[in-house]
Amino acid sequence: MKRIISFILVVLVTTGVMVGTSPELLKNIRLGLDLKGGYEILYEAEPLDGGQQVTKASLVQTAKSLESRANALGTSEPEVTTEGTNRIRLKLAGVTDEAEVRAKMKEPAVLTFRSKAENDKEGEYTKIELRGNEFVENAAKVVFTQLNEPMIDIQVKDKAKFSEITKRLLGQPLAIYLDDELLSAPTVRQQLTDGSAQISGSYTREEANQLRDTINLGALPLKLTEKYSQSVGATLGKLSLDQTIKAGLIGSVLILVFMIGIYRIPGIIASFALITHTWLVLAIFYLGEFVLTLPGIAAFILGIGMAVDANIITYERIKEEMRSGKSILSSVKAGSKHSFRTIIDSNITTIIAAAVMFYFGTGAVKGFALVLIFDIVTSIITNIFFSRFLLTLLVRGNVLKKPKYFGVKESEIRAL
Repeated sequence: MKRIISFILVVLVTTGVMVGTSPELLKNIRLGLDLKGGYEILYEAEPLDGGQQVTKASLVQTAKSLESRANALGTSEPEVTTEGTNRIRLKLAGVTDEAEVRAKMKEPAVLTFRSKAENDKEGEYTKIELRGNEFVENAAKVVFTQLNEPMIDIQVKDKAKFSEITKRLLGQPLAIYLDDELLSAPTVRQQLTDGSAQISGSYTREEANQLRDTINLGALPLKLTEKYSQSVGATLGKLSLDQTIKAGLIGSVLILVFMIGIYRIPGIIASFALITHTWLVLAIFYLGEFVLTLPGIAAFILGIGMAVDANIITYERIKEEMRSGKSILSSVKAGSKHSFRTIIDSNITTIIAAAVMFYFGTGAVKGFALVLIFDIVTSIITNIFFSRFLLTLLVRGNVLKKPKYFGVKESEIRAL
């Protein structure tokens, strides 16, 4: 009786949690460009000055600059990724003015050091003293004081010019801007004649690292050339999502009917485990703030197919043990044990393949691989351990006393 009560409680609690949280999960999962609609641009980056090279750090920082510009335009959750050694892909959902986006995005990130002009308001600096390309490339670095406070070391190319600027602005702020955004406004403490300086202030380590990266980006500004662009209408995205969900629901219903028809009570347990598996994957997407795309949905459905396969392998082994004349409990133990290694081997090899795809792939390929990995891991948790736990509770509780509850006919059982 205790096992039966435990089974009922586990099912009721799990069902209650899924029913209570599913509307919130479905409402707040982030949708990709192919489902929500918007605008996508692929850029190729190259240095403004000849003889320089695009570094990984400068590419990443340029991508961050693009994301900041996209946020300033008011777009919803821009997605910016680097590809290869010199490409950046920008995805913007809900874009209405494509011309404005294209004009704003392709401008190089401009780093300037500014002082206060005569008519500037409080907190405003408009007189440009230094530009990013006047700094030594990748020379900015974070150092620490004796009190472990972070500072940024910088070096300029023209020592004489820097000396004149620091002499003139002694005791005044020398503000740092990226594009038109004020990043910091440190005060000049002394005249600097050797071309090097330290920027100090109440910075955290993360803020100091960001400022360092920004200055290094400004020392190697990148020109962005548009290589490819496409507009995805919201209607097309919604249609794709609706059709995908419809196909997934039809396929899922057919799978559940098949499992219940062939494996009876274990089939019902497997169906419940599959529903739990689907909910768990959606919860991971919601909590991890991942973006769901059409390739991700394809991987999701593929993972469900693999989960069904795991249940079929287990239940077929159990049925084989029953046909050989073993008791129901012995059949469940033996069938579960013999199927476990086969299922784990197949899942591990798929995870390895997905990990290789994620490591070497880009864009949609990475998304597909990541969803597939999450899907397989949750499948192992729900469709192997969780469904086996529920089945064992019923068997040990003497609820499943006859082979027919497993889809095995009496005439198929051989006497030992």
